[in-house]
Amino acid sequence: MKRSGIITIAIVGILLVAVVAGYAFHLNRKAKMDAERNTEATAVQKVLLRDLEKNYPPTPKEVVKYFAEITQCFYNEDYTKEELNQLAEKIQGIYDDELIANKTQEDYLNDLSSEIADMKDENYTISSYVLSASVDVEEFVENGYSCARLYCTFNVKQGTKGTVPSVEEFVLRKDGDGHWKIYGWQLADD
Repeated sequence: MKRSGIITIAIVGILLVAVVAGYAFHLNRKAKMDAERNTEATAVQKVLLRDLEKNYPPTPKEVVKYFAEITQCFYNEDYTKEELNQLAEKIQGIYDDELIANKTQEDYLNDLSSEIADMKDENYTISSYVLSASVDVEEFVENGYSCARLYCTFNVKQGTKGTVPSVEEFVLRKDGDGHWKIYGWQLADD
């Protein structure tokens, strides 16, 4: 009887150790999964991860979509000064050289920072955007350049107020590498 009691105690002890080890393994695995979820890329990081040299947007619509994604990051997200500079560099990567030449880099960054600060002070965000349908992209030739015109509606929200649409007209021009670059944009006529 004494021997069977020792065996029973040993079996119960082994089972308890297995249960505790299993529970510890479960907690450790859960902590790792939570840590992985918390390290998912932010919207800013996702935009910055795009390599324009290897993965340049192939159509005018995709270029304006990338512009809209970066613009949403400017006004909706939190980021460091370094990330702001990187976002500015990314957006300039889809601008036509003539557009970039209109301002010095310092003036561009100062104007951009000021505009973003003004929008954030007024509690404006871009809740969504809608691009022209592909069939609504007008392609034409001007001064020997292939150009495209399309529209993007930005739905701008101020605080808890409703959204107000802002329709922008974009003109893009193909560069020497065959990439569509934003030549300019303006508020669309009503």
